[in-house]
Amino acid sequence: MDKVISAEQAISDIRDGATLAVGGFGLCGIPSTLIATLHAAGVTGLQVVSNNCGVDDWGLGILLSDRRIVRVTGSYVGENKEFARQYLSGELEVELCPQGTLAERLRAGGCGIPAFFTPAGVGSQIADGGLPWRYAADGSVAVASPAKEVREFGGVPHVLEEAIRTDFALVAAAKGDRHGNLVFDQTAQNFNPLCAMAGRVTIAEVQELVEPGELDPAGIHLPGVFVQHVVHAPDVEKRIEKITVTEVSA
Repeated sequence: MDKVISAEQAISDIRDGATLAVGGFGLCGIPSTLIATLHAAGVTGLQVVSNNCGVDDWGLGILLSDRRIVRVTGSYVGENKEFARQYLSGELEVELCPQGTLAERLRAGGCGIPAFFTPAGVGSQIADGGLPWRYAADGSVAVASPAKEVREFGGVPHVLEEAIRTDFALVAAAKGDRHGNLVFDQTAQNFNPLCAMAGRVTIAEVQELVEPGELDPAGIHLPGVFVQHVVHAPDVEKRIEKITVTEVSA
């Protein structure tokens, strides 16, 4: 049951063209060690599901800048200029999804629920179709989102959303044991557990590695049944996405 291996061993089965669910929110709780190891391995053609795609020089942004990513399903893309350039020039396919819907699509995938209805997106291009997924080099729309089924429940229209399952999931936890039981720190708890559930093979980097039995069972955020590999990453650089300074008068 000891699932601890090196980062290089953990990502060795990820091949060109793989689908990845990657945890984190902005630069908070991202599996930066695993991303850097994957970048060093030269894997390309990746299809990524993540709330956002990092920034230009950190997180998923380092894979994007080297054109290792061909498709992104996410909610927020406003902090990455290279992302915008690749998308608008037709180099990158992008499926935008409401944030809560994305979270539920990942959770549903991990729970074996193939699809669900939600009111989010009704009356917009999310439901009606036509969102540009990929542009052509001349600026025309090469691939557009399809229309989705809409059905009423209690007199309220809802749109059908399909669950997400990926080949692999990369997540980051504050603490974990050798069996893969994980504890996430505050905001990092939002997308990391859901991505871990959605991956057929889940790799978790943990900042603090403890022995089985040391974690309070009531405090575990994700049980080890969802985790196949654990990587100990104690010295992770934590960057701040936007630094703000408050002036204090004397």
